[in-house]
Order: sequence, then structure tokens, then C-alpha cells
Amino acid sequence: MHRIVVLGLACMLSTGCAERPVAFVGKPEPDAETAPIDPQAPFTLTDQNGAEFSSEELAGKVWLGAIFFANCPGPCFRENQAIAEILRGVDDPDFMVVSLTCDPTNDTPDVLRRYADRFDADQARWKLLTGNLDEIVRVGTKRFLLPVELGVHAEKGVVFDREGKLRGGYSLTDPDRAKLLQALIREVLAEKPATNEGGEGT
Repeated sequence: MHRIVVLGLACMLSTGCAERPVAFVGKPEPDAETAPIDPQAPFTLTDQNGAEFSSEELAGKVWLGAIFFANCPGPCFRENQAIAEILRGVDDPDFMVVSLTCDPTNDTPDVLRRYADRFDADQARWKLLTGNLDEIVRVGTKRFLLPVELGVHAEKGVVFDREGKLRGGYSLTDPDRAKLLQALIREVLAEKPATNEGGEGT
């Protein structure tokens, strides 16, 4: 939690941070072991087509979470190029990507749809989500365990299993780490789905 406070202070000390989002990357990864997830962190946001997207739709799926914003000059583009490559490499309907914008005022559904088109995004498996900034911050910090505020984010991708448990994460902008991330996704996909009646993937 103290990392997020430090990030906030760093952001306030930087010139114009509150007015102009800037990519803040290179932060530590979540623990590769099962991390403490807020059980009260289901979410409902709006996807690139203007449709409501609920985390309930992730039930039983293996999914990758990431944070970005469309006007980010460099790191976010590389991050999303890596996600597009991962989706092409892991061609499995049980795998999805959820990308949250940390600049929701500017990243309307229309902006996100045009941004997604730059990566030939499979809209059924890659959801670029916008909504209320407070809700995005809650999901990013409580669910993804990544720093997020206006224009502030990590370039990490974090992997969740079919039960909604965080299994680890790696940098998306480092090609070697992105390969490890894809290997983790394949490993989690290969696990047999839980057979209990709970089915909690949200």
C-alpha cells in the first residue's frame, strides 16, 4: 500500500501531472504467489463498443489484466503490441484480456474502439474498459494490485486463473518478460477447471 502513496506523492511533485496524464512505468510486479485479492472487487465498466462489461463475464476464464491510456506516447503502445501478440499466440476462447484506461475522461468508448483497431483487437477476447476514475482506481489497486491514478500506471500484465485468483505478472514492455507472461498464461490455461459449484471467476 505504501508504494501507491509514494507514487501519488511523486505524481503531485511532477509538473502538470493533474492536468496532463503521463505514463508512469516500471513498478514492481505483484507477488507471483497467490496474492490477497479483495473479495468485494467485482466490477462493471464500459467496453470499447459502449457496452456494459461485468467481471462476471470472466467466470471460468483465464484472463490478463493491464492498465494503459490511449494518449500515452510510447510505453502503452508497446504494452498493447505485446498484448496483441499474446492474444495471437494464445488462441484459446477461455483466455481474455481486460485493459483499463487510467484516462477515462479522454478515453471514451469511441476513442478506445479506434485505438483497439490499431492492434486488430479480437473484440470478443480483448476488452478495453473505461468508466468512473474512482472505480478504475479501485479495480486497479484492489484487484490487479497495480498502481493506478490519472495517467499513472505500471506496464505490467497480471494473470488470473479460472477461480479469479491472481497468479503473477510480468512487464509487457520487456520482450523476455512478455514471453514469461505468455508461458504463465499457457500454464494456467492447462490447469483443469475447478469442479466445485462455486465457480467464482469474478
